[in-house]
Amino acid sequence: MGVIEETNVEQVTLALLDAANDKDPVVQEQVRKSILTLGNQQPDKVLSMCQDYLLKHPKLVVGYRVVVLQTIELVVKSKIDDISYPKIKNVIKLASDEMTKSKDVVLEWQQAASNILVAVGNKYINDIMEEILCKFQPGVLPHFFVVQTLANLSDSNVYGMVPFLSAILGTMLPMLGMAKQDNMKWVFSFALCRFSESILEYLANLDKAPDPTVRKDTFSSEINSAYDILFSSWIQSREAKLRLTVAEALGSMSHLMAHDKLEEQLPKLLPTILGLYKKNAEHYIISKSLCQVMEASVNMSSRVLETQIDGLLLALHQQICSPVDFSNPPTVKNHNEVLRCFSILANTFLDRLMVFVLQRLENSNERNRMGSLAVLRHLINSSTSTMETKKFLILASIRQPLADHSNKVKKRVVQVISAMAHHGYLELDGGDLLVRFIIQHCALPDTYHRGQRPPDPEEVTNEALRSMCDNTLHLFTTTVDRLADVLWPMLLCYLTANQYANATTPLCKSLILLANKKQAAQEPNFTIDFSAKGSSLPSQYVLMIRLFVNASFPFRCRGHGAPSLSLLNAISPNIHPNAEQLWEKEIPKLLNYLEESTEESLDQKKWEESLLQLLSKTLTAINEGQWSGQLAVEATRYLPTYNDSLDEKSFLYRCVGVILQQCYNKELVRKQLQEILINARHNDAIERTGVAMGIGLCASSHLDGTLEKLVEFGKSEVFRKASGIFGLLKDKNDVDLEKMKSTLILCYGYVAIHAPEDQLLTRIDSVILLNISKHFNTKDLTMKLSLIHSVGLIAKAISTCVRKQGFLFSRKQELMGVMMDFIKAEPADVMRTPVRHHVLTTCANLVNLDPPLTENENFDLLKTCLNGVYGLPTADTPDKGKDEEALDPKQREALYSDTFKALHELLRNVLARDLNPDGLQSLFKHIESWLSSGQEHERERAVKSTAELLQFYLDNLSVKNLVTFHNLGALLGRLAPRCTDPNPEVRRAAIDCVYSLMYIQLRYEGFSLDYKDDSVESLLDVREKLSNPDHSVLYKTCSELTKVISKRLPQQQMSSLLFMLFDGLVDSQSNCSRASSVILNTLLKNRGAGLQDLVPEMLEVLHNRLQAITEEQVKVAVGQSILILATQHLQTVVNTLVAYPLPYDSWSCEMWLALGADSTLALQIMEMIIEKLYVMVPYVDKKESMMRPGLTKVATSHPLAMTCALREMMLNGQSADAVAAVFPKLFSALLVRLGSSVGVQLPKDLNSNSKISERKTSNKNNVANCDVCGVAVEALRILLARAQLDAVVKSLDEEGAWDKMKNPQQHTTGVTMLSRAMAKHAGPRLPAIVESLCPSLSNIYECQRITITAFFSELLNHHVATELMILDMLMNNMMERITDSCGTVRMLAVRGLGNIAVGSPEKVNKYAKELLAAMSSGMEEKDDPEKHITLEAMSGMSKILLYLDQKNVQLLVVYIFMKIKPFLENENDDIRCASIMLMGNLSKFGSGEPVFKDQIHNVLVSLLLHLSDPNPQVVKACKYAMRVCAPVVGSVQISAMFQNHLHEEKGLHYGEFINDLTKYIIQDFPGMLNFYHITVIQFFKSNWAEIRASAAMFIGFLLGNLPDEHFSHMNMGSVTNGLVILLQDPDPLVRVKAAEAMGNFH
Repeated sequence: MGVIEETNVEQVTLALLDAANDKDPVVQEQVRKSILTLGNQQPDKVLSMCQDYLLKHPKLVVGYRVVVLQTIELVVKSKIDDISYPKIKNVIKLASDEMTKSKDVVLEWQQAASNILVAVGNKYINDIMEEILCKFQPGVLPHFFVVQTLANLSDSNVYGMVPFLSAILGTMLPMLGMAKQDNMKWVFSFALCRFSESILEYLANLDKAPDPTVRKDTFSSEINSAYDILFSSWIQSREAKLRLTVAEALGSMSHLMAHDKLEEQLPKLLPTILGLYKKNAEHYIISKSLCQVMEASVNMSSRVLETQIDGLLLALHQQICSPVDFSNPPTVKNHNEVLRCFSILANTFLDRLMVFVLQRLENSNERNRMGSLAVLRHLINSSTSTMETKKFLILASIRQPLADHSNKVKKRVVQVISAMAHHGYLELDGGDLLVRFIIQHCALPDTYHRGQRPPDPEEVTNEALRSMCDNTLHLFTTTVDRLADVLWPMLLCYLTANQYANATTPLCKSLILLANKKQAAQEPNFTIDFSAKGSSLPSQYVLMIRLFVNASFPFRCRGHGAPSLSLLNAISPNIHPNAEQLWEKEIPKLLNYLEESTEESLDQKKWEESLLQLLSKTLTAINEGQWSGQLAVEATRYLPTYNDSLDEKSFLYRCVGVILQQCYNKELVRKQLQEILINARHNDAIERTGVAMGIGLCASSHLDGTLEKLVEFGKSEVFRKASGIFGLLKDKNDVDLEKMKSTLILCYGYVAIHAPEDQLLTRIDSVILLNISKHFNTKDLTMKLSLIHSVGLIAKAISTCVRKQGFLFSRKQELMGVMMDFIKAEPADVMRTPVRHHVLTTCANLVNLDPPLTENENFDLLKTCLNGVYGLPTADTPDKGKDEEALDPKQREALYSDTFKALHELLRNVLARDLNPDGLQSLFKHIESWLSSGQEHERERAVKSTAELLQFYLDNLSVKNLVTFHNLGALLGRLAPRCTDPNPEVRRAAIDCVYSLMYIQLRYEGFSLDYKDDSVESLLDVREKLSNPDHSVLYKTCSELTKVISKRLPQQQMSSLLFMLFDGLVDSQSNCSRASSVILNTLLKNRGAGLQDLVPEMLEVLHNRLQAITEEQVKVAVGQSILILATQHLQTVVNTLVAYPLPYDSWSCEMWLALGADSTLALQIMEMIIEKLYVMVPYVDKKESMMRPGLTKVATSHPLAMTCALREMMLNGQSADAVAAVFPKLFSALLVRLGSSVGVQLPKDLNSNSKISERKTSNKNNVANCDVCGVAVEALRILLARAQLDAVVKSLDEEGAWDKMKNPQQHTTGVTMLSRAMAKHAGPRLPAIVESLCPSLSNIYECQRITITAFFSELLNHHVATELMILDMLMNNMMERITDSCGTVRMLAVRGLGNIAVGSPEKVNKYAKELLAAMSSGMEEKDDPEKHITLEAMSGMSKILLYLDQKNVQLLVVYIFMKIKPFLENENDDIRCASIMLMGNLSKFGSGEPVFKDQIHNVLVSLLLHLSDPNPQVVKACKYAMRVCAPVVGSVQISAMFQNHLHEEKGLHYGEFINDLTKYIIQDFPGMLNFYHITVIQFFKSNWAEIRASAAMFIGFLLGNLPDEHFSHMNMGSVTNGLVILLQDPDPLVRVKAAEAMGNFH
């Protein structure tokens, strides 16, 4: 048995078996693995144990027995060759007995036993059969699982079982009649099925079989007999599961039946199987059985099938029509089996099958049609040779489904067409219809969902069908080569008809592929004869027009723009040979542009221009008048195609215009213009504009001809008809007439804009205006808009011409008047039409023309336009008009945006005509009143307009001589306060205004155009900050803004600015009144010294304003203004504010703040307060309530008030010098004050000593907000900031130190952070501070001693203490505090002494004796219930050990070690951590000492197990300690392992580490194995589950790696007992590891 006692293995295996049914699945799995591991090492032993276990526990619950049996099965499966034969016999006997112990079927239990027999049967089939056949006796109905086991054996060991089957079948047949219960019938049927399958497999592989003489007829008679019982009786059962298994068996048996028997039975068998479809929901097995029977029948050339064909076809068709659910595999398998059945029939009865299937294509039932198509596709794909003769029949029959309305059917049709394409159907007559079908469905629109219907899993959406057709067309083009000549050029026919518009993209892609292929191969039929006789192709002209128009809106119709252009390029030689070179160069550029754009980002106007340019260049390149003429004729004729796509139609009108430009046949041009004007649908606005733009483009080459045509059309019959003949229909026709006139009016405008510049001016009055001015009095909106638009275009055209030739436009004033009347007629409270937009655009164009407007005309123009636009409600205000008049939000937003752009264009053009300060002022006076409107949107509009105008003024300013910008102050005074408007848009625009004003001033001062002023440029940063609505940010930026103004503003402008700002103090927006005050104060600070003469007047105005100001912040700011003036122009002294009621109100605070501005004064006040703070009592102990025990600390009011005063004074930046002068004293006083304030409450009679009685009452509410400690903390923070110790403040802010200082529980932590920050960032200031603080260390107030000790303690952590020579002073103070009466002070003192090792390690040996004594006494501290002092002492000892000399420590090493050891298993994580760290640090003093090595080995197990400690810090400490102790351990390998694997920040694979480690322990310390494993066993009782689990793991690996000769060192009894107990541990982790360890008992 080896070295582990058998009893131990048995005990362990028994324990594992006891745990085999553990409630935790992970444990259960590990137990099974361990038993299996033991079983693999000692299979006989373990199998005996399992067997005995089952025999000794006959009443085990079934689940438990199953686990043991499954374990036996696993051992047998993996070690079958190593198990002794006697044991195999035992296992067979056990499994057989377990399987048949209960007569009832207990599925899980008996199945597990059966599985063992099957596993053994793979090798020992004879023994198995011997055992099983004992229980399979003739005349006795066997156990259910005996039969099932035989069935499974025949499945898993075919060659072993088939020789027995003849005998088994012989015994079984009589039993079939005895089976009365369904489950027995089921198992016999199951067995017959498996037997038949294994016989068939045996016969199929006779070359590998042990007995090649076996033949099919060997089994025929038994199978025939069995068939009779199954078929005559059992298949009629009511139990569905049984029926299916019988059917499955019959299918397999049919191949083994005698031919005559099968022939005789087929007429009954087939209908019976078919009948099962109706009785069972599960059809796959029935179809599989049917397929096998049909196969057997065909194999023996039976004639019976022919008589059964009708029934078979009907039933199979019904099956193929069943829905296939791809998430349910049996339905997919059934579908495939049914298709196999059809294949079998097709080989013999193709004609009958085709007639049947094709007839069903016309069935009214959707499922029938889908099923027939599935069969048809299968037949086309699978039986190519036999199907050749049926091609024309199929082509004729498929026409019916082409017209089907169901998408589900269409999907099947597409699949059939795809199959037909690959088998040569589409080249035949009628194939074109199938191609058309595909293209029609490439053009499907998106699915329209009406309401929520229940989802149909088989639903085929239009999108899905369309995508399928796209792919199919692509496949035709790329994979079916012979289709190329069918598709080319026939696909072109589908490009120009609207019904196929949605198919453009896939069509173009296919055509491009075909064209490129044919051109590359130089195939002659690449060249297309468009005029061939009988051709249905569109002409090359229409094709080109269609593709150009497609490209105009490239993202419509599934992105047809790019493919259309690519196709044009691909077929260019077919359009015209001269176009080829140009298109090859230009079209790729357009395609690149498209690729970089999206529908949203595409600049539509620019894109259309590019296309029109390409068209123009193409016509130039082609250079054939007749060709261009024909193109114009066909393009005009093609216009009605786009009656439902007006954007495209409008673009086509422009194309026609471009084409006509290049036509020199004047008659043809006149004719096309006539066609366009007569046939246009004038009622539509988009079409009217399109017509006008097209005719305008034409006019650039044919100006007089076009004007003549327009005049002629205006007088033509069409107009007369429309205006009068049909009197009864007059109303309706009037509308038409107005719309036609509108078209005509627009045409004149576009003709003007496109007319040659040298010909236009002479025709303006005589023709163009003459023909449109007669319509000025119209009330019709359409005509009105057309007139405005047209006049604007004319004005624009004139201003372009005027640049080259002078021209006085005599009718300017008249046209301006008409425009003003239009705008006045618009409703003031709503904007529904673009009248304002067009009027403003037109006026902007008219203003540019001479003669200029008079002052009065200018005034009226501005007043009318601004009132007509600024006063409108916002774009998102709901429109209360009738629904048909209202615009949707998107339209309304666009209309507003366009209108304001037009207004700004007009204002810029007005200013441009008078670009000087007076011109600016005359514009600004119209806008000024809107700037302070109560309506946010009106202010926003006004300030944005101002910003636009000032920017324009600056951009266009040309200073000839130095003039004063006399209105700068007034403009700034109005605009600067708007920089804090509640509306962020107003704020940003206002800054832009100030920025522009500053640069305008600089330009007037003579600076150059490109000069950049740093202070003005800083406004751009200010602008960014203004998006933050936070008030403090706004006012900070406001004062930055004022600094810029103050720097750049001329002194003579100052008074006008200040008095405007005084007005601003009462602005309707509180934000802006505050801003006025901030700007005022900043200006007074910067420029107040020069305003002596104005001071009395300013104070008078401020005094008056204060009475009207309701805004508190503005009042405070005004108070500040007064104080600023006081500091500048007279010396005012505030004697004392201390007696004001606490907490100080805002006025008091402002006053103190102001006092801080004078350094000398501030210094005197500060010194007085410091002195008082040291001598005054900080608090008194009061009994707060008779009910509550103990005293409460209550603050005294004078020191509190003085602390508040210091805080407020230091808030003033000017106090920095005073603060610097007394910083050490001030810091010390506030730190001591802070210590005295922690946990101190306010007195109830806080203001009893206050002298200002009238303010006491109003202040009561604020008292609750006053926090004694908070005041001290704030004062300290402000002091540090004022002393420019920003790094200290930042560090403390980030760490949240201020809140910690206020919290009594975290106060010392907060003070430590303060000390650390001071040591790091304020070193030079410390000596004076320490000197100031020392006297307070012997103070009677414990709280003050704690605060100062905490501060000093942390200073020792930094080398700065040595550098500044304050180390001795600090150390002496800490030594004194070691005996302080307060425990917290003692703890902090110990910490401080330990900190010397970090701060000044070189001084450690100087104080060695004192430090060791202090730390040792700390570790023995009795009055330390929480062990805080102990913890500090251990941590401190760790630190100082790093630097102590050997001689100072050597004698104490073992003594310290003994002190530490009890702490290793302490419940407190921090103490565990500190003791382990200390142990590590001790190691360097013990190297070479045998005693120390022993001590390390004593604790090594503890350290190893704590590597899995629940606390991560303890784990890191263990890694550190073991790494530094490594050299002392005495093993090179172990030392290397510790050094390589135990790094604090790296992960550790604990199992692998311990496994390797145990190998080295065994190798290097065999004599200590006894000690080690006894120590580990003690940890089986650890409080931590992780440690118990690791101990089990350690033992497991130790056993697993232990050579035989060392087992004598092991107390296996203890190990075994310990692991057995752990296997019952409450924690599943421990149970898993115990089970895992037990796996090593071999």
